[in-house]
Order: sequence, then structure tokens, then C-alpha cells
Amino acid sequence: MRPRVNAHTVFSWVRTFYQDLARWAADEPTRWGPWVAPCPVRNSDTDHSKNRSRRKAAMDQRTRTLLPALPALVKAVERQLKDAQTCLVTGRETPAGAPFTTPAGENLLRRAGVSSRVYADDPATGRRRDLTVEEERAFWAWAIVEVLRHTGMRIEEALELTHHSFVAYQLPTTGEIVPMLQVAPSKLDQERLLLVSPELGEVLTAIIHRVRRGQQAMPLVSAYDSLERLWSAPMPFLFQRRCGPEDRAIPRNYIYTCLNDALAASGLTGPGDEQLRYTPHDFRRIFVTDALRSGLPPHIAARICGHRMVDTTLGYAAIYPEDVINHHRSFIARRRSLRPSEEYREPTAQEWQDFLAHFELRKVALGVCARDFGTPCVHEHACIRCPVLRPDPEQMPRLEEIHANLLDRLQEAKEQGWLGEVAAIEASLAAAEQKLAAMRDLATRHTTVHLGMPDFRSSAGRLDAEQ
Repeated sequence: MRPRVNAHTVFSWVRTFYQDLARWAADEPTRWGPWVAPCPVRNSDTDHSKNRSRRKAAMDQRTRTLLPALPALVKAVERQLKDAQTCLVTGRETPAGAPFTTPAGENLLRRAGVSSRVYADDPATGRRRDLTVEEERAFWAWAIVEVLRHTGMRIEEALELTHHSFVAYQLPTTGEIVPMLQVAPSKLDQERLLLVSPELGEVLTAIIHRVRRGQQAMPLVSAYDSLERLWSAPMPFLFQRRCGPEDRAIPRNYIYTCLNDALAASGLTGPGDEQLRYTPHDFRRIFVTDALRSGLPPHIAARICGHRMVDTTLGYAAIYPEDVINHHRSFIARRRSLRPSEEYREPTAQEWQDFLAHFELRKVALGVCARDFGTPCVHEHACIRCPVLRPDPEQMPRLEEIHANLLDRLQEAKEQGWLGEVAAIEASLAAAEQKLAAMRDLATRHTTVHLGMPDFRSSAGRLDAEQ
């Protein structure tokens, strides 16, 4: 049996209901008092920390699986788009009823009829294929993969890109014009600007060229926001397509359909030979992980992704073991470069003997002195007052003798009126009492308790008597 996915949510609902009853009973005891009872759900049962850790581990493992396969996916969608375009052009040029061969080696028959779409029959399967739809889905699969992997945007932000999202920014130092992409506010109600790379610029240019269809201006369409439950004003959205006699904005489910078709045709499989499945949000996690691995500072990645806190961005990144090793090695190299080079030379024989002698001199009467190598004793060998001393429980009788001697000296100093000596002895006495308490604690902690051997003779005799 599999554990219930939303068990913590159900526990929270039950615990909240019992807490509501207790609150209502405090306001109206007569009505709600008889219904108050102890909650069967403990507070620890509603703790989501373990569930969050498991979900984070699952997402990181998913990112580690999908990130290495991303180049293969990019090549696959590019090949599928070229094959679909070639197949569409060949089918359009082929006369009705005549056969033609696709780039994949399939033999098709051009279907007769007057239509803006190109249909073909597949003799091997006996089904009709709409080559226009196949080319359209291949194009939008390629477009969404390229846009998401280059920008790391959310799917709703990508679908809300318009022709007005392009902004020209002039560098104040050189005067160079840099193209920027303005992302509309979506989740956090704050917009941001993204740099348009040459690769992303080619993809956006291909999208605009396709949507225009040779016209001077892009069509204005209204998009329905499934989260806000609102229709937008007519705008020149980039992700729109022709549906019959009108242009429509591309919905989210159409993107999932194009991605799933492209993945099924690519044949990409995971470690367990299962078909890989990419979601639009997977490209966002892959973008953050690849950016941080390439050396992009986390706070810059947070601004690019539109996160308010850096911790949110770090939660998207899947850390690899080799990343931890490489970053730690680079940290050690940077730290070594800041220290004098003579500290990393080979020690001489005298320096090595001094180093070993330091550990030999650490042994004192009451325990072990834990001061660092090359540092003098700041307490002038007054070990009782020294906080660096590690007391030895076996030297407890010696310290008790010193403690009794200090009490006698304190009594004598008070009788003679030596106030300075009284203050010094009281400081030593307090330190000795602290060391004694530490020794007793260590002695109690290291005491061995003999549990004995179990004896079954009485139980065996009782069983024999009963029989």
C-alpha cells in the first residue's frame, strides 16, 4: 500500500476543527461545551518539515535526471521541427492521391480534397494524418523549450509575452543598445527585465515571423487567465495560433500536449528505461541549477527568476556532490592565496621537535592543558584558574586536597586582614569548585554499569511445574 499523499493536510483539517470547537466553547459554553474533546491528532502529526524535505529531495533527483538529457531534448525538438516542415512542404507539393516519402522514411499518400490543411493517409497504420497540425505542434514544442530553457520563466509568464515586451536599453558607458525582455507581473506582482541572448533572439524572431504570417502587424487576441478567471484586453501575444477563421491565444494545456508529443517522438528514457517527462516548471529548476553551477551569484539568479528571497532560489537548485567538492577546494585555494607562502613550506627538524615537545608539555598535575601551539600561558601556570585546562577525573583527590588547602588559607587571610589575598584566594576557590564539578560530571558519565546476565532458570522451573 502506498502512503496517502495529502495525509498532513487531512491531519491539519482535523486538528483545526478540534481547536475551533475549543474556541467556540470558550465563547459559548452552553452550546459548544459538550462537544469539546481532546484532539486525537498531535501537533507533531501536522509537522510538514519531513514532507518538505522528501519533496525537495524528489525534486532535486528529478532535476539531476532531466538536466543531462536536456541537450538531447533540444536536438530532438529541432530535428522534429525540420522533419515536420519538410514533410509538410513535400505533402503540399505532391498531387492528390500520389505517394511521397517523409524524412523518417514513412510512405504516405496525399489525400484528395480542397482544404487549407494538408492531409495524408498512412498505409501502414490505415489512419489519416494532419501534416499541418503536426508541423504546428512541432514548432510550438520547439519554441516553448527554447524560451523556457533560456529564460527560466514561469509558464504563465511565457504565455503572457507580447510584442510590446521588447525593451531597448542603452548602456551608459559605451552607448551600446542591449535588447531586454520585460516580464509582466504574475505570481509576486512585480515585473522584471531579462537580457535577450542571441539564441533567444532568434527564437523570438521565428515566433513573431510565424504569428504575423506576412502581415505588417501582429494580430490582437484576448487570453483567458485560468488563475484570475479573467479575460485580458486584446494584445499582440507571442504565443498565439490560428484556429479556423480566428486567432487565439495558446492555452497552457496546449503547451503540455506539444511537449508530451515531442517527448514521445524523441524516445528519451530515464535510468529505469521509463519515458522522460518534462513539465514547464522543470525548465525553471534546470535553469537555476545550471546558472548556479556556472558561477552565477545566487542573489543575481534570484533577481532573474523573480524571487524575493535568495533561499527560494537556492531551493530550486539541485546540488551535486562534485559541486560541493569543487567549491570546497576552490575555497581552500582562495584562503591559501591570502596567507603568506612561508606558512606552507616544509618544517625543519627543529620546528618539528618543538611541535612535538609542545604536546609533551601539555600534561599537568590536574589534567591536560589545551592551549594552542606557540602560545604562552596567559595565567602564568596557575592551572586552577585557567579555563583551557581539561580536568582529569583521576586527579580528583589531588584537587580536593588543594580545595581544602585554599579554605584554610582563606580563613587565615581573613583573620590577618589580608583583603587582597582574600580576593585572590576566593577567585582560585571558585575555579577549583568549578573544576571539581567538571571532574564529578566526567566521572559519572564514564561510569560502567554492569547489567548482569539474564537468568531463565526460574521461568523454566515455573513452566515445568505448570506442565
